[in-house]
Amino acid sequence: MLYDEKLTYAGLCQAGTEELRAADVAEAETDARLLLEWCLGTDRNTLLAHGDRSVSEAEYRRYRDCIDRRRTHVPLQYITGEQDFMGLTFTVNEHVLIPRQDTEILVEEAMRHLHDGMRLLDMCTGSGCILLSLMHYSNDCTGVGVDLSEEALEVARINAERILGVRALETSRILLQRGDLFAGLDERDKFDMIVANPPYIKTDVIETLMPEVREHEPILALDGHEDGLFFYRRIAAQAGRFLQGGGMLFVEIGYDQGESVRLLMEEAGYREIEVIRDYAGLDRVVCGGKHV
Repeated sequence: MLYDEKLTYAGLCQAGTEELRAADVAEAETDARLLLEWCLGTDRNTLLAHGDRSVSEAEYRRYRDCIDRRRTHVPLQYITGEQDFMGLTFTVNEHVLIPRQDTEILVEEAMRHLHDGMRLLDMCTGSGCILLSLMHYSNDCTGVGVDLSEEALEVARINAERILGVRALETSRILLQRGDLFAGLDERDKFDMIVANPPYIKTDVIETLMPEVREHEPILALDGHEDGLFFYRRIAAQAGRFLQGGGMLFVEIGYDQGESVRLLMEEAGYREIEVIRDYAGLDRVVCGGKHV
C-alpha cells in the first residue's frame, strides 16, 4: 500500500482490510475500519457518507503504522490503548489482559449481591476493570486490588483515576498493591466480597492459542499451571480468612472448570455454591458464601 494523492478514505480502508486478510487477521474488515477511525479521529458515518474524501500523506502514514502493527497480530486494543468494558473505557497495554465480554458475566453476577458501602477485594486485578466497574456502579464502596505485576498495577492506577477520579486514590477509597495473592494482606482486614479472574489456562494449551494472545498478552496472567487450577486451589483455601461472615467469593473460570472449582470451594467450606453460565451457555463463574 503506497500513498497516492488520489487515495480516498474508503480506498484506504479497503487497502487496510486486504492487508490484514493476507496476514490471516481475524475480523480484518472490522479492525481495518476501527483503526482508521482511531487514527483519523472519525466515526462509522465517515465511511458511509464521506468515503470519497481525500486522505493526506500524514493521515496515510499514521494508518500505515497501525496496519503494520496489526499485521503482526498485535491486538487492536494494544494499538489504540483502550478497551470498552461494562460501558466504561479502560486503558490497556501489553502488561495487562485485554478485558473481555466473558468477564462482564463475573461483574454482573457480583452486582446482583453488591450493596452500597461494601468493602471489596479483587485478586489478580490486572487493568482493574472488575473492581473499578463494581465501584463505579455502586455508592461508597471501598476496594483493594492485588496483582503480582507492578506494571499491571500502574495501568490499574491510571484506570482508577479515569473511572473513579484522582481523589479515589488520594483518599484511599481504593488501594492497589503488589502481592502474591493474599500474602501481603492483614487477616484483620475483612471484606464483604472477593472477586478474582486468575490465570486459568493449562500451560500446555497456551501454545495453541491465537497469536494475539500467546505472543502479546502477559503470560503471567494466562498460565494456570499444569491443570489450570493452581490459583483456584490457593484462592479457595485462603479467601475465607479475609471474608466477613456471610461474605461472598466470585471467580471467573474456563469453560470446562466449573465442576472442579465448585468442588474446591465446597471442600473449603463455602455454602450455596453456584456455577453461572455465559451467554454461549458455557460455565463462566463460580460463586459461594462464607458461613456466618
